[in-house]
Amino acid sequence: MNRHPSLTFRLDHQSGLAPYRQLVDQVRHAVSSGLLQDGDQLPSVRDVVTQITINPNTVHRAYRELEHQGIAEGRAGLGTFITSRSRVAPNVAERTSLEQALRDWVIDARRAGIDEETISELMRTALRQDGDVRS
Repeated sequence: MNRHPSLTFRLDHQSGLAPYRQLVDQVRHAVSSGLLQDGDQLPSVRDVVTQITINPNTVHRAYRELEHQGIAEGRAGLGTFITSRSRVAPNVAERTSLEQALRDWVIDARRAGIDEETISELMRTALRQDGDVRS
């Protein structure tokens, strides 16, 4: 069963970002924050147009971009849904934090006497195990 979470779009006319881009970014953020999940239905184009007074073609363009990015998929006659393969890249702050955590882990591993080859093998093992969990 598909959930219909409450997603309210907003446009900032002062941002300098194209309206379709703002919609895409808002959906990406909702996915990365967990507000939207696999199978959740996005608001219909008609609902978005009513919500924020926007051209329907702009909403269609945003939804097509989300499909292109693998975040959503259109289902004929049903609407647009978040896909199970949604992978939203971390934003700059999240990436910086993750990179720092990884550097700290490598420093700790070296201090513990683990050589570079073993560190690389541990990383490959962790990536394989993560892939097994995601499959």
